[in-house]
Amino acid sequence: MITKEQERLAKNVLNCAYEVHSFLGPGLLESAYQTCLQYELTQQGIFVECEKSIPVVYKGIALDCGYRIDMMAGHGQLLIENKAVKEINDVHLAQILTYLKLSGISLGFLFNFNVQHFKTGIRRVVL
Repeated sequence: MITKEQERLAKNVLNCAYEVHSFLGPGLLESAYQTCLQYELTQQGIFVECEKSIPVVYKGIALDCGYRIDMMAGHGQLLIENKAVKEINDVHLAQILTYLKLSGISLGFLFNFNVQHFKTGIRRVVL
């Protein structure tokens, strides 16, 4: 279930992502978009963690398998995966769904900044 607080956070995150894409446009590396998005979110007073390690829980044991969430916003309320690819495919969607499951977060965004019109690069994902 998505809370009103998560919805407010999601709206703010979307606004920040649009700002980044409007300013930079397509064609840069994912890391540039992520750094700029982190800056925008922080400027809006949104707590954000980047490259957050996430364990795989196997038979009750948390194992560090090297998985990293691109961004976690709002003290664990929203997950963000950033891409700068020709197009989003099923593997990218599977990745964010898996990260949502592993993290216990119910709402996430899959952003592809390598598009002409940013709205075509947004996937809202609810677990």
